Amino acid sequence: MHVNRCCNSFIKNVVKKEAENILKYKDLLIEVQRMWNVKAEVKPLVTGATGTITQSLRQYLSNISGKHGVKELQKTAVLDTAHLLRKVVMQKYKPYLTCEIIADT
Repeated sequence: MHVNRCCNSFIKNVVKKEAENILKYKDLLIEVQRMWNVKAEVKPLVTGATGTITQSLRQYLSNISGKHGVKELQKTAVLDTAHLLRKVVMQKYKPYLTCEIIADT
């Protein structure tokens, strides 16, 4: 049951971020439509740090030309998260990880 609550909160965060991005780029969308006299849409492609996605991500990807894979986006998100965590941990614990080798001569 605890895992289910955890996953639900991850999904809620991703859904919230999608909505924020739509609102964030609304002015730009209107400006592009006005300047170029074209119909445009905001398609927020948001992936959570652990690869969490929403159902709408698949729909957004299917509307974009070219080949785009959900698995590749998830893999990128997870690898970037691991890289960031590794970087933070190494900065914090680097003094403890260095060792001095003293050679007897």
